[in-house]
Amino acid sequence: MDTPVKQQRSMTHSVQSATLADVLERILDKGLVIAGDIKIKIVDIELLTIQIRLLVCSVDKAREMGIDWWTTSPYLNAKLVEQTPRTEDLLVRIARLEAAAQTAESLPVAAVTVGA
Repeated sequence: MDTPVKQQRSMTHSVQSATLADVLERILDKGLVIAGDIKIKIVDIELLTIQIRLLVCSVDKAREMGIDWWTTSPYLNAKLVEQTPRTEDLLVRIARLEAAAQTAESLPVAAVTVGA
C-alpha cells in the first residue's frame, strides 16, 4: 500500500499594511462621522436625550462640506476680535439710553379732559 503524500499548502499573507499615518491621512481626506444617541426612559417616558455627532476631517474637507464656523468665531479668529464691540462702548451707550429715558419721564404730560 502506498502512503499518501502530504501536500504542503502555503499560506498567503497580506503584504499591504497601513501605518497610523496612512490611516490618519485617509480619515482626514475622506472624513469620518461618528453619530450616537443616548436616551433615558422610564416606563416609556423619555427623560433625557443626548445626541452626539462627531466629524473628523481636514480643514479643506470641512470647507468643501460648508463647515467653517472657526472663521466667524471671535474666540478663534484674531481679526474678528477687533470688530466686536468693547464693553466700555456698550456701557457708554447704556448710560446714554438711561439718560434719555429719564428726560422722557420728566417731561410734563398734558392733561386731557373729556367733556361730558
